[in-house]
Amino acid sequence: MDDSPLLIRAYQDKDLPQLRRITVESFGSVALEQMLEHKFGLWHGRDWKARKADHIDGDVLQCREGCFVAERGGEILGFITMRLDQVNARGRIPNLAVVESARGLGLGRRLIQHALDYMREQGMKLAQIETMASNAIGQHLYPSCGFEEVARQVHYAMKL
Repeated sequence: MDDSPLLIRAYQDKDLPQLRRITVESFGSVALEQMLEHKFGLWHGRDWKARKADHIDGDVLQCREGCFVAERGGEILGFITMRLDQVNARGRIPNLAVVESARGLGLGRRLIQHALDYMREQGMKLAQIETMASNAIGQHLYPSCGFEEVARQVHYAMKL
C-alpha cells in the first residue's frame, strides 16, 4: 500500500461512483438489502447491490456536508456519511465503509472520530450508529469507539 499520508476530506461529486462501488464491495453479506433479496428474490428489476448503492446517493442528498472520504495518494480507501437532526441535536452515521485492502489499519476508527468531531462542531449532543447482528466488525468497532448498545431491532418484510 502507498505510504503517502492519509487524508480525510470533504466529499466531492466525482467521488460518488467510487463510494457506490466501495459500498457494494464492503457490505456484502451484512447488508439488509442482500438479506431481503436472499429471502424474497429479485424484485422490480433491481438487485440488492443497486439498492444498497442508492443509500449513498440518499446520504449525499440529505447531508452532503456530512460526507467525508479517506484517501491516500488519490485512491479512496473509505468513507463515512452522516445525517444531522438539528432540531433534536442528534447525529447519525448511516454508512461507513473501508476497502478490503485497508481494513485493520484503524481507518474506520479514524473516520468515526472525524465524524464525531464534525457532529460536535455542528452542535450535536448525541451520536448514533447501527449495525446488523451479523456484522462482527461493527459489533466490535462501535463499542470500542465509545458507542453503547441501546436496543436491538428486528426487521420484518413480506412480498407484495
